[in-house]
Amino acid sequence: MDDARLRSAALAGGVVLIAINLRPAAAAIGPVLHRIQSDTGLPSGWAGALTTLPVLCFGLLAPLAPVLARRLGLRATLAGAMCVLLAGMLVRLVPGIGLLFVGTALAGAAIAIGNVLLPVLVRRDFAQRTATAMALYTVSLIGFAALAAGTTVPLADALGGGWRPGLAVWAIPAAGAALTWLPALGRREAPTASAIGADGFSARALLRQPLAWAVTLFFAVQSGGFYATLAWLPSIFRSHGASESHAGLLLSLTMAVGIVTALIVPGVAGRWRDQRPLVVGCCVLTAAGLLGILLAPMSAPYLWTILLGLGQNAAFPLALMLIVMRGGSVATTEGLSTMAQSIGYALSSLAPLAVGALHGLTHSWSPALILLLALIGPQLVIGLAAGRDRQLSPPRADPPSDAARPAIVGQEPPPSGATGPASGCGGARG
Repeated sequence: MDDARLRSAALAGGVVLIAINLRPAAAAIGPVLHRIQSDTGLPSGWAGALTTLPVLCFGLLAPLAPVLARRLGLRATLAGAMCVLLAGMLVRLVPGIGLLFVGTALAGAAIAIGNVLLPVLVRRDFAQRTATAMALYTVSLIGFAALAAGTTVPLADALGGGWRPGLAVWAIPAAGAALTWLPALGRREAPTASAIGADGFSARALLRQPLAWAVTLFFAVQSGGFYATLAWLPSIFRSHGASESHAGLLLSLTMAVGIVTALIVPGVAGRWRDQRPLVVGCCVLTAAGLLGILLAPMSAPYLWTILLGLGQNAAFPLALMLIVMRGGSVATTEGLSTMAQSIGYALSSLAPLAVGALHGLTHSWSPALILLLALIGPQLVIGLAAGRDRQLSPPRADPPSDAARPAIVGQEPPPSGATGPASGCGGARG
């Protein structure tokens, strides 16, 4: 393997280390939420707020990402985010319900930065291999979300019970990412002609673009369904007689099967000029899974969770690919990523709250499941608009990748004008 491929592989490894840490902080809460409530006396309303807090942070703090990236550099900002994530996951292990919320908010803030900037890093540094790099990113993200959902309860039991040991485990991969990316904090990225926000196509200008709103709202609706599932699916199955471990396993299954779609969808979306058939497939699978859970939850729980997981976890990489493919240039992609994730996550945070509130009012999960089913209609309509072959700005020659630069994960690219071959590890069109 030549030096260029080694450097590309090193960067890909750094992307994976960040991606695996973007969901466990949120995914580990749902399976032990009942224990948290029993241990702390947390009312159901505040329990819903705890599950919603990370998603709300994803939305409200996403606009901070490009500001920090312009000041510190893209990779230095991602490195700092991993350090903040580790701090947040450690803070919520300290006794005190207030610190649980503070730590969760810190973790959510760090993840918000990673959510926005990692797709931009992929678009910039894997310009010729965007679909393959995006598949690697989404597989890592979904895989560790599934791992956190399925193993938090068994790990907590193995480490003495309670809920804190189960959450503590997920600080380990966060520490690994923070240490690996730490060298980037000492390096600054010089502005380039196509650096973040440099081509004049600002996020504010995107607010006047119907296509940008279609991508944003598709991201919002699919995220709302996913995070409502992440927060409440174990409780739904427990209300029908499933054990705590079994309910966590079913949640894990919804995400584990998503690894398949995360591998397939980015490549297919990258090769097809029109992504509307993928939108339809996502919606049909998600609706089938929700309908089964509503009508006969324990008759075929594995089938329902597999269908739900395939649908929801196909929609997420599709939403990310729509951001990349509709953007055109690196700077426009960054602006669209910021808009989609700030507005999208802020809106999607209402879904877990609404599901919890409906259950609290009716003492039944059926109205909540009907609500999630009803959201499939807008997701389909908006997705069909976002899936058409259009772009917000024409494709541009993006800056050279890191393939010809030192293979240090924290190394920032040189100023504009440097040359080097494009990096990548696959052949799908981005």
